[in-house]
Amino acid sequence: MSELAERLAGLRRQAGIGAMPLPRAPQAPEHAIPSGPVPESIRRMLGIRSRASGMVPVARSRTLDRDLPGVELAPGLRLVERRYARADAPAQCDLRFVGPAFEHTGAVEASGLLHFDTETTGLAGGTGTRAFMIGAADWQGDALRVRQLFISTMGAEAGMLECFAAWLTPGTTLVSYNGRCYDAPLLATRYRLARMRNPLQGLAHADLLFPTRRRFRGMWENCRLATIEKRWLGVEREDDLPGSEAPRAWLDYLRGGDARDLRRVVAHNDQDLRSLGELLLRLAESAS
Repeated sequence: MSELAERLAGLRRQAGIGAMPLPRAPQAPEHAIPSGPVPESIRRMLGIRSRASGMVPVARSRTLDRDLPGVELAPGLRLVERRYARADAPAQCDLRFVGPAFEHTGAVEASGLLHFDTETTGLAGGTGTRAFMIGAADWQGDALRVRQLFISTMGAEAGMLECFAAWLTPGTTLVSYNGRCYDAPLLATRYRLARMRNPLQGLAHADLLFPTRRRFRGMWENCRLATIEKRWLGVEREDDLPGSEAPRAWLDYLRGGDARDLRRVVAHNDQDLRSLGELLLRLAESAS
């Protein structure tokens, strides 16, 4: 304490005056103090957490749609089957337009044709890619029958492969669009990894991509099936989920997500198979 301060304190003691009180902080008037809960916007600004006494905002839960089409053949394995009537369904089909492999085949029974297409977890191929859906269509009298196998659990893959193998016979002729380079090798890998015999091996295979390319190369921007559908077959897809979205739709469902997009994958694959049947008839007719 400085000398001046000591002298002042001594004079105050002599005069009977106590120590000066420290200055008090100004108080807000009572009417200025807000009553009730502090608004949430102010609490967030001040960094104050809401207590668990009902002040935590509760997110509204959205009801998931987990319904899948078809019937369950085994846990995680489903079958969807439809029939599409056709007055001009063929009894036989001349496949010589496909290429040299069918030059000496002549007409084959339409009931022995199996159009097939897969939906997979990716387009890169290899052992890390699996088919989660195998679709097949065959001619049954005056109708095209479409059957689709798909799995909703990883463990159901072997059952799907076994069921698809039962649809094939030594006399089956496979029909696909780029299936010789993609779908068939992919399935061969999955059968091998499952330690099962590959039922596609040795079967005649009419890949419609190659005669389609010979006919339309240079006429249109590409020879993708979607282009051929629109330009030649008159197919207009509505609410179609692109094939590139199929892996995401399936994995989302496996992780507990919604089934809406997976149902759209089923519809996309169904249209692929119907277009294969139509394309086969158009190519055979134009070649005759």
